[in-house]
Amino acid sequence: MTSAPHNSLEQRRPVLVYRDRIGVASEIEFSRRQYLGFRTLRPVWIGRVVLPGAERIAASLIRIGGVRGLLFRHFGVMPAFDFTPFIPVVHAQFARGGALALPLARAMNAKLVVTLHGGDVAKDKNWRHTMLARRWPEVIAQTYRFVCVSHAVAEIARRRGVPERLLTVLPIGVEVPAAAPCLPRDRGFLFAGRFVEKKGITVLADAMRRLRAMGDTTPLSCAGDGPLRPVLEKLAREIPGVELAGWLEPPALAARMETALALLVPSVVASGGDTEGLPSVVPEAMARGCTVIGSNEGGIAEAVTDAVTGLLVPPGDADALAAAMHRLSAEPDLAAQLAQVAFRAVGERLNAVRQSAALESILLEAIRCPLAGALVSVPCR
Repeated sequence: MTSAPHNSLEQRRPVLVYRDRIGVASEIEFSRRQYLGFRTLRPVWIGRVVLPGAERIAASLIRIGGVRGLLFRHFGVMPAFDFTPFIPVVHAQFARGGALALPLARAMNAKLVVTLHGGDVAKDKNWRHTMLARRWPEVIAQTYRFVCVSHAVAEIARRRGVPERLLTVLPIGVEVPAAAPCLPRDRGFLFAGRFVEKKGITVLADAMRRLRAMGDTTPLSCAGDGPLRPVLEKLAREIPGVELAGWLEPPALAARMETALALLVPSVVASGGDTEGLPSVVPEAMARGCTVIGSNEGGIAEAVTDAVTGLLVPPGDADALAAAMHRLSAEPDLAAQLAQVAFRAVGERLNAVRQSAALESILLEAIRCPLAGALVSVPCR
């Protein structure tokens, strides 16, 4: 059976995607994958700041810059803009993006679809005397659907006042090759992400010291950067076999995953409430045939089944993390078995094209369905 021909990019109907800062390095890959399966709509990104990586996710974009951007951000003043080519839906990235896009949606008489990623709704500071907190009731009234990347994020959104009927759980997918790579797993453990508290950086460092105390010399490569880099630099000085690789481009990171024994995702809930949604590196590693050792919480626990598609450990438990690491280094056949099952699972449950097509369906549904309540007319604050 052959599939129906795809509409060319020019034939698709344009839909606005709001992100205040377009092209943030840590967001590029999961941002791009959200639109891979679109066949009817053509994303046009709109925001105030366009970063160097924006061209990798945005074939078309609109910048609200300069004084116009400041008036838009702080007072909700819309610049002169022709809305007629666009469908009456705005897809906003992150909770704050939904609040910033509110005047845009009102000017278009359009509905919002807001994707919630985790920390955007979890961080306590986001809700203390902020624009997001002030506009949030109006955002809820204007939003057709809040798309949550995990059930854990949906639960946080409920606590922030979002009605159950407006919540949809739709994890962001990943591109899955036809077959899992079969390369020697000789690069040891891999960590990939920002060096921040919620990523479990201090737990990772403590676990590595415990691993060395067991006599296990399996190396660790840390890809990324961030404010907790000194913690890992100190670790690298104190014990052998720790590499700080810096930020890696997606192909280079994928290559590391293909030869790593396991990806480490020791995430925790940070002191300010920041938490993971579903770290994009988890399905990325599964799609590269790389076993995941992760914290048993949030979206990680939804993507990884303990002892079936990876290993899960209690968040913040360095002893348990070290034990799981030592288990895989001592039992490479177990790591290979877990990785094979994980590869099949990610292809079935987190295929990027299928997940993206589901998002497009939500946006198309929003055109046809009225808002649950009347459009909010009070001015943005």
